[in-house]
Amino acid sequence: MAPVTVATTPNTTRSDLTEFVMLKGNGVKGLSEMGLKSLPVQYIQPLEERTCMIQVVPQESIPIIDMSNWDDPKVGDAICEAAQKWGFFQIINHGVPLQVLENVKDATYRFYELPAEQKLKYTKENSPSKDVRYGSSFSPEAEKALEWKDYLSLFFVSEAEAVATWPPACRDEALEYMKRSETVIKQLLTVLMKGLNVEEIDETNESLLMGSKRINLNYYPVCPSHDLTVAIGRHSDVSTLTILLQDQTGGLYVRAVDSQGWIHVPPISGALVINIGDALQIMSNGRYKSIEHRVTANGSKVRVSVPIFVNPRPIDVIGPLPQVLAGGEKAMYKNVLYSDYVRYFFKKAHDGKATIEHAKI
Repeated sequence: MAPVTVATTPNTTRSDLTEFVMLKGNGVKGLSEMGLKSLPVQYIQPLEERTCMIQVVPQESIPIIDMSNWDDPKVGDAICEAAQKWGFFQIINHGVPLQVLENVKDATYRFYELPAEQKLKYTKENSPSKDVRYGSSFSPEAEKALEWKDYLSLFFVSEAEAVATWPPACRDEALEYMKRSETVIKQLLTVLMKGLNVEEIDETNESLLMGSKRINLNYYPVCPSHDLTVAIGRHSDVSTLTILLQDQTGGLYVRAVDSQGWIHVPPISGALVINIGDALQIMSNGRYKSIEHRVTANGSKVRVSVPIFVNPRPIDVIGPLPQVLAGGEKAMYKNVLYSDYVRYFFKKAHDGKATIEHAKI
C-alpha cells in the first residue's frame, strides 16, 4: 500500500492521488481509512460549492406518498403534482420487500470491504465488461475538485450478462432489487404518462421510457474537513426516473423550486426516493421537473445509497411527446439522440442543469 504521505503531503500531485485511489483500487475509502487529519487539496471545492454555503430551507420537505392503495385516484394526482412542483418525492408501502432493500445495502458494504486488488478488477482499465465500472468521484478528468465518493456502476443488459460479469459480492442482491422494483417503476410511469395524455404505455413507449437500466452502489466514506468538499456536486439526473434507496445517515439535498435554498431529504426507513430525470423533463416539455440535487460529505459516518436509473435506450431519440404538443404547445427542447445526451453529461464535471440547457431550442 502507498505510504500515508500520498494523501497528506501538500505537494502531492493529481497523478499520485489517482494512482493510489483508482490505479491501485483503494478508492477514497482507502484514503479515509488512513486516519487523515486534513483533506487532500484535490478534494477542496470552490467556496460556493462547499457545504457551509448551503442555504437550507427550514421546515420544508418533499412530498411523502403512500402507495398502499394504488387504485385511489388521489395517489395518481399526488404523484403527478409532485413531479410538476417538486421533481422529487418519497414513496412508502411501495411493495418492494424491506428485506430486499436491506440485502442490497448489506451487499454494498460487502463489495467495498473487498481487498483493493479485488475491486481493482472492475476499474475502467481492468473490467471484464464496459457495463461494469468501479470508480471514484464523477468525472475526474474534467473536475477541478474531486468528489468524496466511490461507486460501482452496473448497466443491465440481461440477467445472463449480469451473472457473468457483475461482482459476486453484490450481484444477486443488486439483481433482486432491480427485479422487485420493476412493478413500482411501471406503476409510476403509467400514472405520469396519463398526466401527459398518454393513456396507455405500449411496447414503443415502454422502450422509450425504460428501455435501459443502470444500478449504482455508492459508498461515501467518513471525510476529514467534510465542509470543504462534497460527496456529489450539483446536478440533475439524465434518466427518465431515478429510484433511490438511501440509508439512515442523511445528506441528500434537493434544490427548492424557484428558490436558491436547499431541502434536506430525511431518511425514512423502508422508503424509496423518486426523482424525475432530464429525459422525462424533455419528454413532458418541461411539465415534469428534473431538479438539481447534491450530497454532502459526512465527518463521522459512512453513507451508502443505491440508485436505479431508469432510462431510454442509447439508440432512442428523445424530445417532447406528440401528445404533449397536440394542443399547440410550442416545443421547448430539441429532439436529441439519447446516447449523445448522456455522453455530453459525462464528459464534464457536475454543473447543475447545464446538460438540459444544452438541449433547449
